[in-house]
Amino acid sequence: MKNMKLMMVLATMTVAAVSCASKQETTDKTPKILVLYYSQTSNTKAVAEEIAGKLGADIEEIVPVNPYDGDFQATIARCKQEQEEGVLAEIQPIASDINNYDVVFIGYPVWFGTYAPPVAAFLNQTDLSGKKIVPFCTFGSGGLESSVKEMAEKQPQAEILPGYGVRAARMEAVSAEVDQFLKANGFLEGEYVQLEDFSELHPVNEEETAIFNAAVDGYPMLHAQAKAVASRAIAGGMEYLFTAEDLPREENSKMPPAGEIQVYVMVKDNENPVFTKVVR
Repeated sequence: MKNMKLMMVLATMTVAAVSCASKQETTDKTPKILVLYYSQTSNTKAVAEEIAGKLGADIEEIVPVNPYDGDFQATIARCKQEQEEGVLAEIQPIASDINNYDVVFIGYPVWFGTYAPPVAAFLNQTDLSGKKIVPFCTFGSGGLESSVKEMAEKQPQAEILPGYGVRAARMEAVSAEVDQFLKANGFLEGEYVQLEDFSELHPVNEEETAIFNAAVDGYPMLHAQAKAVASRAIAGGMEYLFTAEDLPREENSKMPPAGEIQVYVMVKDNENPVFTKVVR
């Protein structure tokens, strides 16, 4: 009888151990991550490598069959022609098996307010249903929000997570910002700065107008007048969210304004104001 009881206890312990091990294995499963990107000038590549390096993730470049290797004006002209002709960029086959990944970071430069054509080609020919997608981009003035919206429409069965974007003029900020972004969104462990909410919007005063003008001065693609502003404290300074009226560009006064825009401006201690993105 004692032997029978001992055998029952051991059997119960074995089942419990197997159950716990199974639960532990499920809980501890680390999602497999791929960082996939297209880069023309190496800016997006730098962000992709930063993300992959911090996460220990696989990384692959989207390569167009006919590279966009011209200068800025040549690229603009080619894209306009392709849009008018309904031509979509052709890309080389992706070597990575997307089915093997739980999370895919997709990086791109913003052209014409959305992701560059090689990324459009990838999204057109790839089903990302059930995947978690993290967009990241580089831009002259903005385009993260508009490109993410288009990506969600293109891949409705994928879960589009918050994205990261940075101006090409602010590449020196990438390492610190990517670190905070990955920690804030649960991809990295560690402390991060939880930003407070912006204050209530109010009409700009003379000092705030000067901050806005200093931030956008010299950028030819942005001609706007600040109307209202909200602000919040950030590490080592202040961040402002301006509501502004988009005006016709001085070099093309016939171009109609885009209406109301939002301009994010950062002022670090003892540094000049700089705008970080525009939301149109």
